[in-house]
Amino acid sequence: MRKGAKVAVVSTACAVLLGGAGYGAYNVLSAIGGDGIALAAADPDDPLDAEDVREASSAFFDAWEKGDGYAAAAATNDEAAAGALLNGLSEQASVGDVRITPQKAKGTTVPYSVRATVSLDGRSERLAYDTELTVVRGRTTGKPLVDWGPTVVHPELKEGDTLVTGPSDVPAIETVDRDGKVLTAEEYPSLGPVVDQLRERYGSSAGGSPSVELVIRHAGQNAPDTPLLTLAEGKAGTVRTTISAAAQKAAEEAVNQYPESSVVALKPSTGEVLAVANHRSDGFDAAFQGRLAPGSTMKIVTAAMLIEEGVTHEGGPAPCTEDAVWQGQTFRNVTGLVPNENATLADSFARSCNTAFIKLIDEVEDDTLTRVAQERFGLGRDDWKTGIVSFDGSVPPSGGPDRAANAIGQGQVQLSPLDVASVTATAKTGAFKQPYLVSPELDDRRLATARGLAPDVAAQLRRMMHLTATQGSGRDAMRGLGPDIGAKTGSAEVDGQELPNSWFTGYRGDVAAAAVAQQGGRGGEAAGPIVAAVLRAGG
Repeated sequence: MRKGAKVAVVSTACAVLLGGAGYGAYNVLSAIGGDGIALAAADPDDPLDAEDVREASSAFFDAWEKGDGYAAAAATNDEAAAGALLNGLSEQASVGDVRITPQKAKGTTVPYSVRATVSLDGRSERLAYDTELTVVRGRTTGKPLVDWGPTVVHPELKEGDTLVTGPSDVPAIETVDRDGKVLTAEEYPSLGPVVDQLRERYGSSAGGSPSVELVIRHAGQNAPDTPLLTLAEGKAGTVRTTISAAAQKAAEEAVNQYPESSVVALKPSTGEVLAVANHRSDGFDAAFQGRLAPGSTMKIVTAAMLIEEGVTHEGGPAPCTEDAVWQGQTFRNVTGLVPNENATLADSFARSCNTAFIKLIDEVEDDTLTRVAQERFGLGRDDWKTGIVSFDGSVPPSGGPDRAANAIGQGQVQLSPLDVASVTATAKTGAFKQPYLVSPELDDRRLATARGLAPDVAAQLRRMMHLTATQGSGRDAMRGLGPDIGAKTGSAEVDGQELPNSWFTGYRGDVAAAAVAQQGGRGGEAAGPIVAAVLRAGG
């Protein structure tokens, strides 16, 4: 009898009637289907032994190798989902001749290699990859089963994805930088998702011809296919981007020093994106699509509002107190910041004093920050057309404590590094230039516009950012970058995080950059070095 099974006598009369019948009685009982005896399932919480793991994984592997998707699915704990994907391997993906080589199990996890052939219309290519599965007990039967997930079939599959083989929907592309240098995902890993999007959007008009490929077809709307194997080469078209290979390389290297970090660099004079890099466990393009509280980098926009509205100016009062109360909520500064009741706006900006900005917010209306963000900096209107998917920020009108919190980049404000880099670019030149990765001339798209800043407002912002970079909270990160520099630090508190998100933005000449490192601490500690490295590389 299998480990964990129990014999339950459910009828005393039956037990007496058959008592002493021995082996024959066991066979009778088994044959009558449990009228007298019920075989209870193993407890789902019973531990699994090596034999359980071997039997469950072997049953799955054997059925998969035979091409029996239904039997393989029955060896998992989600037969419906597993069956749909496994049967699609031969029907949609043309995958056959599967050979699986299990490695030594690590507890209940079994690593294995998959070798298969993908064949379509007389063309064949070998497919090889490594993945793993885990064995668990079924929650109702207690039977050892493969814990189903798409990565059991291929490590790059996510929920809802399918594998498909056929002519590509769009031809392959060769992505090049602003000077014609080829940009590959192998050399610049952060550009992999970017290239996929560029191919989806511009491949059909880039002069190429389709190839025959095995691809991952993603469940998400507008998500481009991810090619895995090419059976027949098409002709690649060429898509020129605004990327600078030198800046991109510096960005890739910089974000790799800090987990969960992203950076964007662009040219303030044109809006051209010079670099976009991410180092994240989830592969998400937070550089362009992130929706995060930007912390004190938002004070660039808030300072512009205060100056424009006549509340104060760079040399005007902005007292930095120990705390500030706004509509019942108390706001404080970062630990270690010494209060200064006689501080000017430039002083409080350079040292990133929260309370100075909170105390001045009473002089404006609930929607004033929103209006300035939209009209002057082009934020929050959902009209940027960068060439790939991007988020152009959200600065909603807010009452109550959120009005004050928004002013220091908390509350309801959400921005991406792309947005913050654009804010810095607007402060640098006084003119809003919508960021873009692909020239609008390629597809005649219309770029967003905004009024930009009055010359005097822009000049004051530049001087305050220069002070921050040379004498304030950004000086350590910006040291040695030359005379034409400016910066703003930020740290954004997030519920449940031990450390705040580290933000930093700055400019050097005609390059502006912004970075975030989630749970990176203060702005100069993680995001600052990332931005400085990209600015040092130039455009």
